[in-house]
Amino acid sequence: MSDGGTYTLLIERTAGDSLSVGALGEIEFPAGWYAYTGSALGPGGFSRIDRHERVAAGEHDARHWHVDYLLGDPDSRLNGVVRSPGADAECTVARAVDGDAIPEFGCSDCDCDSHLAYQADRAALVESVERAHRETTSEASGLG
Repeated sequence: MSDGGTYTLLIERTAGDSLSVGALGEIEFPAGWYAYTGSALGPGGFSRIDRHERVAAGEHDARHWHVDYLLGDPDSRLNGVVRSPGADAECTVARAVDGDAIPEFGCSDCDCDSHLAYQADRAALVESVERAHRETTSEASGLG
């Protein structure tokens, strides 16, 4: 079993297009950079990130969460992960990431507007994600 906590996936869209995202329906995803914040507090901990990596690599076809539809698209690429081990701060981190929120994405089990933010610029998004983790959690490990 691996330790868990809060994490943010950094996802690149190499082409803009609309995708069908389960019950949310069709959503337009412009080319650029996305930050998806989630939690991995259950028994598998951060092994949830391994699953996200398998979906992004085309090795896992099941679509359980909104982010699976984005990661499973051939124009999406998982580019990095920021983790805050032991932190139960998913909503706080998601709200603190700067960018254009994709309405209702990844937050069907909370009161947030979104857990996915978009920015055209990678460096600005990475800086925002790392700051959000640093300021809202006591211990964060950044992109490697």
